[in-house]
Formats: sequence, structure tokens, C-alpha cells
Amino acid sequence: MTADHPSRRKLIKGAGAGALIATGLAGTAGAASASAGPGFRDLITRRIPRTGERVPAVGLGTFMTFDRLPHAPRGHIRDVMSRFWEGGGRVLDTSALYGASEANVGEFARGLDITDGLFLTDKSWACGEYFTDPSHALRQFEQSLRRLHRERLDAVQVHSLTNTPMILPILRRLKDEGRIRYLGVTHHEIPEQSAALERWIRTGDLDMVQVRYSIFMREAERRILPAAADHGTAVMVNMPLEKARLHEVVRGRRLPGFAREIGCTTWSQFFLKYVISHPAVTCVLPATTDAAHVRDNLAAMRGPLPDRELRRRMVRHMESIPGFSAIDGRPWYPGKTFPDSQVKL
Repeated sequence: MTADHPSRRKLIKGAGAGALIATGLAGTAGAASASAGPGFRDLITRRIPRTGERVPAVGLGTFMTFDRLPHAPRGHIRDVMSRFWEGGGRVLDTSALYGASEANVGEFARGLDITDGLFLTDKSWACGEYFTDPSHALRQFEQSLRRLHRERLDAVQVHSLTNTPMILPILRRLKDEGRIRYLGVTHHEIPEQSAALERWIRTGDLDMVQVRYSIFMREAERRILPAAADHGTAVMVNMPLEKARLHEVVRGRRLPGFAREIGCTTWSQFFLKYVISHPAVTCVLPATTDAAHVRDNLAAMRGPLPDRELRRRMVRHMESIPGFSAIDGRPWYPGKTFPDSQVKL
């Protein structure tokens, strides 16, 4: 845990995100990120509690959006990664489970000469021939290194809590050897897996956790985010835009007037600022196939963030929009197809 850990928890329970931001314990506009470089001093950054390392608060996910085979058109991947890097983005999340995504990240990062500058988070999805067999996980890790053109990874997490009791000790050994820097666990099935994630945060000595959290799916605020604050665990957020379903609900609608109070000019910024304004959140990981959307997403790292009362107002506004409460019943990425993806819905 970090030295400022007790006050961090107290502020989460008490004055809320706005007060935490004011204290400077969370990343603020004007705080420089070591990984983003001196040209991006106005970006909101967050500390990884176990080390104090700062990362930009908006990263990039790759599930489905980067899963294109070599023979398929892949120019959008290069464009997205280039815009992401140029805009100050550094945290990029992928997985061995994401079809060709991992290999595409490695190929285009190398072509853009940004391989070593990215904060790469990967995942382990492996079992083995028998319960205590580490060979599959180790082979998968070596394959990930080759695909990503790295000698070590910034983070590796147990994907969807798959075989966690077996995989975490393997990751811990790799961390001790200096081959990964941080270890953790992930899941996107919330609230179904909330109790399991919370248990691992409290008992697993984790550096980070990745969880589904959005203005729609706020379950993490009840158990997981407080547990992470208690134990000095970084929080990476998946599905912050609900895989384009939030945008589908507000299609054709104007932003509420109060969005100007936090500098929002688009719905993406509105949704992302809600998530990163929670003081326990370290980095949010929206995914996209459109380079223009990357610029929009990264803009959420600039300007003020909502305080507790404004967060409540944001939720009330969304709850007044027809269809918002039924988002979970809609298909992912409405109206969009991924014909070459190896990952199937």
C-alpha cells in the first residue's frame, strides 16, 4: 500500500471524487505523466497504488476491434494506434484470447516504433493437462512476448478468473523474475462475478484488477472499487462505453447543458468522465475501430471531472432516457459487424 492509502479510502467514503481530485492524490489536469511525456502535461493521470507510477487515465482496449487476420484490411488498426500514441495514450490492453489482436498490436506497434513506450497489459487464459500443470500458461506467456515483440510485459492478469489459484502463482513467479511488472485478475461479467473479484482483491495480494464499470453498470461502486481502495489495488475498467450500446441509446440526442461544467463536448467524454472521476479508477479502456473516436476518447483526460453531486446528476439524466435501463438486453456493437474476427459473439 502507498503512504497516502488511508486518506484515499477516507475520501472515497466521504467527500467523493471531487475532493480527492482537489487533494492531488488522483491524477489531475496539469499533472505530468511519466509515460506520456512532457508534451502532455495537461492530461489527467492516475497513480498505480503499489508503486506510485503514473499512467494516463484513458487507455485502449482491443477485444474484437483488433481481431483481423493478416489477409484482411487492417489499416484501421495502425490508424487507431497511431492516433492513440500521438494523443498521449499509453495503456493498451490485449489478450491471448482475442484472436489476432495480440499479434496485430505487436506488428503495428513495431511499425510505429512505439513498442517499448506502451504500457502493455495482457492476460493469461490457460488451464493445463492437470490442475498443477503450469506448462500451458508458460507457453502462452512466451507466445505473447513473441507476438508483442517484448522481453517483458507491464502487466499480466488472469483472464475472467480462469484457473486463478493455479495461474496467480505462475504470474507471481514471473514477476519475481522481472518478466512482468504487475499482476492481477479480470472479469466483465458483473454483477455475477463481483463477489469473486472482491475476494481475490482482498486475499490475492494483487497489483491490479480489471472490471466492467460504466454509467450504466455501476455495481463495481458497491464492492469492487471500495475493496481496491482498501488494498491499494489499481483498477482497469473494461466496457466503459458498453460496447457502443450507450451511444446507441443517446443517438440523436444533445448533451445536457450541465455537461459544459466538466468540459464535455461529446457523449463519449460524458460517459468516460463519469468513470474516471471515481477516485479508485486507474485507467479506463474503451475500444474502437475508428481513429477519430480515439481523439474523442482521449479528450476525456482534459478539463475538470464531475464531483459526487454532478455524478449523481449524470446518472439521473441517463435514467430519464428511454432504453437506458435495457442496455444489457441489446447486442454488443449495434449495427456493426466484424466479419473477419475470430472472436464470436
